[in-house]
Amino acid sequence: VQLQASGGGLVQPGGSLRLSCAASGSAWDYYAVGWFRQAPGKEREWMSCISSFDGTTYYADSMKGRFTISRDNAKNTVYLRIDSLKPEDTAVYYCAAKYIMCSNYSGAYDEWGQGTLVTVSS
Repeated sequence: VQLQASGGGLVQPGGSLRLSCAASGSAWDYYAVGWFRQAPGKEREWMSCISSFDGTTYYADSMKGRFTISRDNAKNTVYLRIDSLKPEDTAVYYCAAKYIMCSNYSGAYDEWGQGTLVTVSS
């Protein structure tokens, strides 16, 4: 499966954004999809994941409340909605896929999208 992340851009503080991760390839239903982000000068951090089949969602403790992950298997797409954006949300956001089960470890993911830049600034 190949992934393409999109939906980033320049957003004012307090705004919302929905990122998309579109997949091509077969057996999409078998893949769990995670979102990571990497802010300037910082390490990549795991944010959230949605499992295959039953769509169970997981969030890093620091991401609970403003972030919502969802998937539309008919469109081969996973979404990440971010509300109440803050300047510290400025980062490159990546989606990644792995077989079946979610993980918060980046090394467990087999496929990565190219990243989409989100800049939160007034």
